Amino acid sequence: MRSLLRSLLILATITGPLPAQGWIIPRPCGFGVMQIDRRAPRPAFDCRPNIARTRSDVRVELAAGVLRYEVEERFVNHGSTVGEADYIFPLPNHSAFQDLKLSINGELVSGETMNAGDARRIYEQIVRSQLDPALVEWMGHGLLRARIFPLNPGEEKQIVVRFQTVAPREGDALRVDYFRAASNGPSNVRDGGSSSFVLSYKPAAELGTPYSPTHALDLSERDGRRVATVRGDARDVTLLVPVRRPSAAAITMLPYAPGNEDGFALVTITAPPAARNETTPRDITLVLDVSGSMQGRKMEQARAAGRQLLGTLRPTDRFRLIDFSSDVRTFKDDFAPATPENVREASRYLDALEAQGGTNIEAALREAVRPAVSAGRLPLVLFVTDGEPTVGDQRPDHLTAIAGDASDRTGPRRRIFTFGLGSDVNVTLLEQLAIEGRGTSQFVRPDESVERMVGVVANRLVDPVLTDVRVRVEGDVRLSKALPAQPADIFADRDLVVLARYSGHGSARVIVDGTRGGASVQWTSTVEFPERARENPFVARLWASQRVGFLSAERGKAGASSELDEEIRMLGERYGIPTELTSYLVTEPRFAVNRGVAGGIARMSMTAADSRQARFEQAKTASAQRLASSVSMLDSMSASLTAAAAPAGAVSTRRVDGRTFELRNGTWIDTRYHAGMQTITIEPYSKAYFDVLAQLPELRAVFALGAKVTVVGRDRAIAIADDGLAEFSAGALSGLSKAW
Repeated sequence: MRSLLRSLLILATITGPLPAQGWIIPRPCGFGVMQIDRRAPRPAFDCRPNIARTRSDVRVELAAGVLRYEVEERFVNHGSTVGEADYIFPLPNHSAFQDLKLSINGELVSGETMNAGDARRIYEQIVRSQLDPALVEWMGHGLLRARIFPLNPGEEKQIVVRFQTVAPREGDALRVDYFRAASNGPSNVRDGGSSSFVLSYKPAAELGTPYSPTHALDLSERDGRRVATVRGDARDVTLLVPVRRPSAAAITMLPYAPGNEDGFALVTITAPPAARNETTPRDITLVLDVSGSMQGRKMEQARAAGRQLLGTLRPTDRFRLIDFSSDVRTFKDDFAPATPENVREASRYLDALEAQGGTNIEAALREAVRPAVSAGRLPLVLFVTDGEPTVGDQRPDHLTAIAGDASDRTGPRRRIFTFGLGSDVNVTLLEQLAIEGRGTSQFVRPDESVERMVGVVANRLVDPVLTDVRVRVEGDVRLSKALPAQPADIFADRDLVVLARYSGHGSARVIVDGTRGGASVQWTSTVEFPERARENPFVARLWASQRVGFLSAERGKAGASSELDEEIRMLGERYGIPTELTSYLVTEPRFAVNRGVAGGIARMSMTAADSRQARFEQAKTASAQRLASSVSMLDSMSASLTAAAAPAGAVSTRRVDGRTFELRNGTWIDTRYHAGMQTITIEPYSKAYFDVLAQLPELRAVFALGAKVTVVGRDRAIAIADDGLAEFSAGALSGLSKAW
């Protein structure tokens, strides 16, 4: 249980991924929207760029330390054929998804949260009827995916996403961030059009005039609110709203109490100014993966991350550089003082790194935690990798135990932060390493800046004002299910935000206990916990989102259980949160979802005018991407498009879920495949195809490579090809599943 209570420990001290603009991923060129009649010829598809963003408007309201985002995006299909697409939207840490609306017949329509399997089944049934649903699914790591169909030629789709997040404090200001999509996005999506970003809030004595280090601002007063409008289209938008610092430690609470159950509390703890004058020396260890898969762009990212880290060092800091592939190497045997000479030498060491060999995560972890932790110093480990272990001990529980043991030694506790590059990383392993190491994990797409993320962590984990912090209440009020789990840390110029349930009501003393410089410190404040307060319902969603993250981390470590799954499902459905087990489905108003059918399986009720569509029930969807549920599909799609344009005979490689594939004559072939191997060939998007995925869901990301794939199991192979089986004979599927 001890390890379970650490899952969100430091999240409140670090800003996660920036709130970022969503992007459209069209279905791979060559895969039809659907095939209504198997006897009819497959439709032709326009492979030229055909989907363009025409407008992006972001409106942010600041109230009571919470940012309420409303993101409105418009896309148009400039092609000559019907298109099908996914809208991907990254949510920041500490955020609560509220809803997504999709324009259907000129109206914005919201949806509802339901069981993920039921939502997907309903969605695919509607798609076969060529209507306009949108299914928002949880993809992990702060990504939402809205499946959108269809985009008719010349049609414009409007999407509105709303979510809330706690406003992070940075020194004397509250920080508002947004990251606009790159103009060089997916190869068949054109980014352009106009954009706007507007921040508004009610003037208050403690809030100053906003300013921006990235943009010019137009400031105005409108309807009793202060409005800041961003000028220009630069990608990184940052606004800072000055906030008055308290003269002493401050404890504030924002409640939501519906009145018929335990209330919800958002507790913010701000350190006193005097505590910020103390400086804590740091021991920082940067671990870089230099295995063969890091060649090219990833190796450049790793070197840049190293140089970024060196630039954050202070004279009182010490550092280590560790690079690993099949073996482990170090810049120096022990910590080096951050002198100018050592920093220059370390920079030259980074420049000389080369990518080759396997991935020995075990040896790298053991070397990273080998030195004893020194009293009075803050030990940090930043671990950067692009894959999963292939050398040494590869058992996840053994690897996470190394991180947990390193974090639990007597004296100052070592924090471990992980950074995953690309889609081939072992996501669960990196998340668990961070949880056991009392840190956080972040995942970086190939076009993102890992050096920026490393720099953010290194810069913000500077001076711990209070460590081993615990929050409790004395009086007639009791806190429960608090997140982040305790003990936590408070760093200079950062607030600690705690979300919790509370029982009882009335005035109570909130007590914050912690340690600074080896001495015990206690801050207290009297806070009113109301019996009923319905003004801040987003506090409940914020708490529920954090709770889902906590439970998902536990599920990833210990495996699914009926109790865990039931609580995740309940939270998702009650608070409208997409999770591993629930999805948010938007449907056309004339469709009604009937939950009360026999067996509890959701299905649709259609008007009589639509009943003729029933004959299309057996039509095959032609979207391999619809089957994937991980970030790897995003990269594999672009790879498929690139491969389609490659010269005949050209060979390229892809890694998916630990397997390596080579593209040969238009087919992705598992490198473990050899002539004469027993092979079962299946027709793409046939009944047999979907039956295999139902039995072997781990192949979803592999099948997302394209319509021609050969993948190897234990002693046989599955090939996806046009001349394959359309349906399995009795017992054949069961036999394949057992042998796989």
